[in-house]
Amino acid sequence: MNPTHPTDPVIPPSPVAATHHQNPHLAPVSVPDPALLPHVQRLCDLTDPYAFGPAEDELFAAAMAEANAWHTERSPFFRSLYEATPPAEPYRTPLVHATFFKRHEVLSIPREDVELHLTSSGTTGQKSQMFFDQWTIRSAQRMVARIFERNGWITPEQEVNYLLYSYEPAPSLNLGTAFTDNYLCDFAPARSVAYALRNTGGEHEFDPFGCIAALRRFAREDAPVRILGFPAFLFFTLERMRAMGLPPLRLPEGSLVVLGGGWKGHADRRIGKEELYARVTEQLGVPGERIRDTFGSVEHCIPYIECDHHRLHAPVWSRVTIRSTRTLEPLPYGEPGYLHLVSPYITSVPAQSVLMGDLASLRPGDACGCELETPWFTVHGRAGVSRNRSCAVAAAELMKGMA
Repeated sequence: MNPTHPTDPVIPPSPVAATHHQNPHLAPVSVPDPALLPHVQRLCDLTDPYAFGPAEDELFAAAMAEANAWHTERSPFFRSLYEATPPAEPYRTPLVHATFFKRHEVLSIPREDVELHLTSSGTTGQKSQMFFDQWTIRSAQRMVARIFERNGWITPEQEVNYLLYSYEPAPSLNLGTAFTDNYLCDFAPARSVAYALRNTGGEHEFDPFGCIAALRRFAREDAPVRILGFPAFLFFTLERMRAMGLPPLRLPEGSLVVLGGGWKGHADRRIGKEELYARVTEQLGVPGERIRDTFGSVEHCIPYIECDHHRLHAPVWSRVTIRSTRTLEPLPYGEPGYLHLVSPYITSVPAQSVLMGDLASLRPGDACGCELETPWFTVHGRAGVSRNRSCAVAAAELMKGMA
């Protein structure tokens, strides 16, 4: 059964970014079947990551219809859900909870077409198993690249020093967070790379003193510094620096902090985002506009990166809804509920409509005050109590006794 296809939207072809020939991550990439997924292709080819208007909405709806048809034909699991979904549901897309992928492996492609396999969790606990064909992972990476490009963070001519609050690579490591943080190192050539979670042979250990030594060394050099990864590790490093009586550092101009992963497992030690940013500015000399938080998951790889007002705006390739924790009905702006994320970009797994375990609230774009028009959301924390452990949970456990 194929979903009803809406009328083709009237939208001009996407312009080709001038940087496509300069940066491989912005190069064109093709959907698995151009005849079946033309609107998915056009949507993901949009070069302005925050384009907003009726034409983009029509294109998104057409792309979602194609994605639904794609997965209906290829996934018995999704077909049964789709046939039971009321047509009045936006995009007629079933809700699939993110925890489903912790217990089941469902693909809409042959196993031999899997380009990449990533998991969501750490060394123990349940893991989401996500599989990506070439189109899915490359289109998601291109979205990240376009947001970095828009912010001026792709600097092929400028070497930088990296401090990654993430896992040092290991042969068997396939965590989504580690993959992402290493990918972000491609946007500026590395002079050197230091890891906060050191590979000790089968396990990883948090190395606060190594982080401090790297920061002190980087402060003496002329290259900008890029700090990427879990905010909790950065905070514990700053705490250790203060406990050691070390004076504030001033990292070179152009340094950038991009955080992600949250504070799961250490909520009792968590400080507010504004306080953390102030500490980074005070102790490392990085201005607030160069400190950004992010939101993402291995089940939904669309990048949500803060604007310069520190709001998580939805990019043009996704739509965000907040759902009631009691009825799952969509909620109006400002009311907290489950975070529901939708995007037609994924062809490898029927994960184009994922209900997250996060509580969040949504606001219209003009409530931010920045130049972006797309809606933005605030994450308030995890819903309920669960034994499920994410990457951030596993990583946070390594900090016990280190702070």
